[in-house]
Amino acid sequence: MRRFSWFNATSLTFGFAFLYLPMIILVFYSFNESKLVTVWAGFSTKWYGELLRNDAFLDAAMVTLKVAVASSTIATVLGTMAAYVLVRAGRFTGRTVFSGMIYAPLVMPDVITGLSLLLLFIGVGLDRGITTIILAHTTFAMCYVSVVVSSRLVTFDRSLEEAALDLGCTPFESFRLVTLPIIAPAVISGWLLAFTLSLDDLVIASFTAGPSATTLPIKIFSAVRLGVSPEINALSTIMIAIVTVGVITASLMSKRAAVKRAEDERAAVRA
Repeated sequence: MRRFSWFNATSLTFGFAFLYLPMIILVFYSFNESKLVTVWAGFSTKWYGELLRNDAFLDAAMVTLKVAVASSTIATVLGTMAAYVLVRAGRFTGRTVFSGMIYAPLVMPDVITGLSLLLLFIGVGLDRGITTIILAHTTFAMCYVSVVVSSRLVTFDRSLEEAALDLGCTPFESFRLVTLPIIAPAVISGWLLAFTLSLDDLVIASFTAGPSATTLPIKIFSAVRLGVSPEINALSTIMIAIVTVGVITASLMSKRAAVKRAEDERAAVRA
């Protein structure tokens, strides 16, 4: 086993610093008393209060949350179905085209995806708003969900499903009672990934959002073009906290599920 050298430690330190130091600085200056972002004038939480009184940011945040929850939920359902078909359906006519359509948005530039969806919505006469943003986010988020769930289904022990079928379960009951609980950590991870991607999206939302629906990334980008304000630092800190809590929660749930699964396997072996 190779020793952890000073070179590896230094590289790891610089790598983590490059990733997380800007976020730490942003969080630090969100508690700055001064209106000047880069000039420290003392500790204060007044900008969080100012943020709560900013109706434009609050409205954009509500739109973003609605879009993120709706699109990630729909994407999780569709992505899980697509993953199940890809892994379990075997070879069928059009499988190559189907898999290509599932994975294409992963490598498609956001500008192309946003422009294509904009032309589609204009072509069908659908007014741009929250609905079009949800449809757009679902389109690319379901691909990520499909990849996450597929990786879990590939390693799934199908003998458990066969045992459930032998005991009288219907295929739907076998999926609901056996398959879904086992792949639940992957499904939850896919939902959280889709939720995070929706919160973060700027380019696609810019193409598909209308005047009545402005997401938070669009609002932040518009505000930053006029200069960074402490309110934006406070808002970014809140978003970092939400994502951090979500990631930690998902990790704990996955770990708990893995421990429970290991305990069940040991109990089955002893029996």
